[in-house]
Formats: sequence, structure tokens, C-alpha cells
Amino acid sequence: MSRPAAQPAFNRTALAPGLLGAIVLIAGVALVGSDWYLYVRYAVCILALILCVFAGQAKQWWWFAGLIPIAVVWNPVWPLTIDDLVLRGLHIAGAVVFVAVAVTVKVPTDQRR
Repeated sequence: MSRPAAQPAFNRTALAPGLLGAIVLIAGVALVGSDWYLYVRYAVCILALILCVFAGQAKQWWWFAGLIPIAVVWNPVWPLTIDDLVLRGLHIAGAVVFVAVAVTVKVPTDQRR
């Protein structure tokens, strides 16, 4: 007779948006300065804010120090004028932050079920 599988104590809800954000940032390096870069800005800003929600749910507030500046730099509404070379470097740094958040943020599961 088999026992039921134990429920995990946490969910990795930030994994998919974090990895997707890193992919968008790496692919966006090629689009810096083009008309398509607006879509990169929207995607990165929205995914950074989604990761803020998951980091808050996990009570890992220190990730806000990396995610909020990402949301500000890639804000499509009030874009910052940044040199293209610096912006490409920020793409790599942002991708590292997204992957780190994706791997480390674990939201506790609801045990009331």
C-alpha cells in the first residue's frame, strides 16, 4: 500500500517569470536602439513588478533592492536616456538578478487545504 505524496512546503512561483525576464533581457541586447525595444521595456518592467509581488509573498524584501531599479530603468512610460553601451551592460546585470530571484524565492504553500 503506497502512502500519499507529501505536499511541498513551498512553491517556486517566481521561477517562470524570472527565467522569462532573463531571456527577454538577453534577447533585448540585440534590440537596443530599435523600434522593437519598446516591447522589451514593457516585458522587463512588468516581469520585474511581478517578481516584486512574489518576493513580498515570500517575505524576501531584500530582492526589492534589485527589482525596483530594474522596473525604473526599463519603465516604458517615462524612459530614461542611457548610453547604449551602459544599457547593454545593465541588460546582463538585470538578467543575473532575474535568475537569482527565480532560483531563490520560495513562496510558502497554503497548508489549510
